[in-house]
Amino acid sequence: MALKPEEKELIGNWVVQSGRVVGDDVEQRIGELVDQYLEKVAVSPASGGWDTLYRDPQDGRYWELTYPRSEMHGGGPRQLTVLSLEAAEEKYAGGETGFLDLR
Repeated sequence: MALKPEEKELIGNWVVQSGRVVGDDVEQRIGELVDQYLEKVAVSPASGGWDTLYRDPQDGRYWELTYPRSEMHGGGPRQLTVLSLEAAEEKYAGGETGFLDLR
């Protein structure tokens, strides 16, 4: 289940199977990663709690979980994207919140 070093972004999708809308293989993998593998670090208050920062326990990379299809029910399928330390600090620790020290 571990993330590969060359992976930088996982974009889930919803598909119709037997008349039901379900997550594709990538969407299901994202669910497994955030539920069982990645370490939750912070939630962005600026996003209303929708964007979440995770850390890969194997290589220390930061991954951001977002819902980029806001026009869809529940924000649509999920997306996991690698964030640099600087980008993670800016969004999750910097500015007015200052609630998290990522270093």
